[in-house]
Amino acid sequence: MDNSDSEQQQQMSSKGEIDVRKVRYPHCIVWTPIPLLTWIFPFIGHMGVAYTNGVIRDFAGPYFVSEDDMAFGKPTRYWQLDVEKVAASGAAGTGKREMWDRGVYEASEEYKHRMHNLCCDNCHSHVAMALNTMRYNNDTSWNMIKLAFFMMFRGKFVNFVGFLKTWLPFLIMVGIIVTAVVVTHHSVK
Repeated sequence: MDNSDSEQQQQMSSKGEIDVRKVRYPHCIVWTPIPLLTWIFPFIGHMGVAYTNGVIRDFAGPYFVSEDDMAFGKPTRYWQLDVEKVAASGAAGTGKREMWDRGVYEASEEYKHRMHNLCCDNCHSHVAMALNTMRYNNDTSWNMIKLAFFMMFRGKFVNFVGFLKTWLPFLIMVGIIVTAVVVTHHSVK
């Protein structure tokens, strides 16, 4: 990347602008489907959290937090949060953007030392710890259920392809099951 691209990216991310092409989601929670699992339960997927410059961190597996390379591919959904809702309880002179980035950093460092558990301590828990650390919205009760709910109802799809990647496999499976039930029901008569 040349210097002008880097400067342009820094300017865009300082304004909080999403750049899907460059995979930059400033102060966002991002989500992507998990093959097979999301096909059956479309509300279950893989989650990460981005710094204010848009770089994504995600708890990708045991003792591993990736940076800018989500475990199951590029985000298909995002929920951009308001940095102004970060609690300003840091050291004197620490702004809200710095507190956001510190929350993401501290959660990522902690999760580098944790075993991944699909049901209890997972990517959603990593994001929850980041939000709890920064006391987002003056709240320290973020958890995986709350995050899944908010992502389902407040998250935006990055584009139509993101929508298809999330819902098309599920709809195909439902179509096959409904067709099988109808065909079986008619053949019994």
